[in-house]
Amino acid sequence: MEADALAAAQAADFSFIALFFRATFIVKLVMIGLLAASVWVWAIYFNKFRMYRRAKANAAAFDQAFWSGEPLDEFYDQVAEAPRSASERVFVAGMTEWRRSIRDDGALIPGVQQRVDRSMDVAIARENERLTSGLGFLATTGATAPFVGLFGTVWGIMRSFQEIAVSGNTSLAVVAPGIAEALLATGLGLLAAIPAVILYNTLSGQANRLIQIYEGFADEFSTLLSRQLD
Repeated sequence: MEADALAAAQAADFSFIALFFRATFIVKLVMIGLLAASVWVWAIYFNKFRMYRRAKANAAAFDQAFWSGEPLDEFYDQVAEAPRSASERVFVAGMTEWRRSIRDDGALIPGVQQRVDRSMDVAIARENERLTSGLGFLATTGATAPFVGLFGTVWGIMRSFQEIAVSGNTSLAVVAPGIAEALLATGLGLLAAIPAVILYNTLSGQANRLIQIYEGFADEFSTLLSRQLD
């Protein structure tokens, strides 16, 4: 009897497709959701990877152009109409406020230093929001995907126990398919969660380094303007 049950279990198809189609509607929804989350996690990563690499190259090019010795007014006129990078947008925000603070007689409106700093801070905050958009999904997936997979596991095991109760048969051939479906849901949860956590930490670190570059430039530019005021 045990040999027949074992042979039946071995003859069953335990491929991913077969397990998916044998699963209940709820478990199918769990699997589809986890697969979609996993695909979206990688899509966010590749998009951010290209964005951060381009932003880093643009920051290096801007830094070289800014410190080339060209007068700031001429450099501002070149980039003000259509700033192409985050560094240029931060510079344009600060320089625009500086120019607006110059009165017709050439004197400066009091408090210009604070207004320039705030303008650049607002520009940096916008860049930070743009750089980190989508990372919240990675964090959410990393935190919740294992529990979603566990829900599918519990549901699959519950189904196996129900089939045992109905059939009155505790053989491996009856129990194995439901347990396999349950474990597949857990595996998909981990498949989505582990890369999400790793990629979130990686991208967050890169975004923070870029923001530090922008903040460093803002501090240097503010120092230059303070010398002008002094």
